[in-house]
Amino acid sequence: METGAGEESEAKKLTIIEHLEEVRSRLIISVIALLIATTFSFIFTGKLLEILLIPSGGIRPVFLKPTEMFITYFKVALIAGVGLAMPVIVYQLIRFIVPGLKAEEKRYLFFVVPGATFLFLLGVTFGFVVLLPFALKYLLTFGGDIASAFISISEYTSFVVTLLLWMGLAFETPMIIVFMAKLHVVTQKQLRSYWKFALVGAFIIAAIITPTPDPFNQTLVAVPLYLLYEVGVLFARFV
Repeated sequence: METGAGEESEAKKLTIIEHLEEVRSRLIISVIALLIATTFSFIFTGKLLEILLIPSGGIRPVFLKPTEMFITYFKVALIAGVGLAMPVIVYQLIRFIVPGLKAEEKRYLFFVVPGATFLFLLGVTFGFVVLLPFALKYLLTFGGDIASAFISISEYTSFVVTLLLWMGLAFETPMIIVFMAKLHVVTQKQLRSYWKFALVGAFIIAAIITPTPDPFNQTLVAVPLYLLYEVGVLFARFV
């Protein structure tokens, strides 16, 4: 009996070690991909900053500390690197979270990784083209008769990048729904019955994401989010 218990304990230790080794190897791959992508992004950081300034309507930010511009350059390059390395990171994460996939299930990875990347970029594009111009115009002109806008480059880029990041993540809704349906956490019928909660949730998320309190901007975000929920429910029928 003691020998059997010892063998079982040894098997558990080996399993834990194998899991830790897998975590290490997948982290190493993700970090290497991030380092390569960030280094590559440094070449285009100046152009990226110019693009990020487009929704501002022509303002020229300032930097208030000797190191502020350098830190901003590095931050933008790092964020761009995360975006470029995202397919590799998502792939490594999924392979670790859902191990032992069957041959027919592995095919879903070929749709999940590009799909997640596409939806993220779609959300970023929506935030950049539609949401940011309205939000910045409102914020930069509010109280203009009392004070003038004097914005540092680090504050501006942090604001813009944070907003775009949240929009990109919010647009992952269909992929999350399909993934949950695939794991049998929810069914398509249940999702269809939750439409009222989804609608309210879309407006709550929109109120959190949008930096302005006006209902127009919130509706501008909430409607696409709810439509994305419906898209996810539609695709959940086929998994």
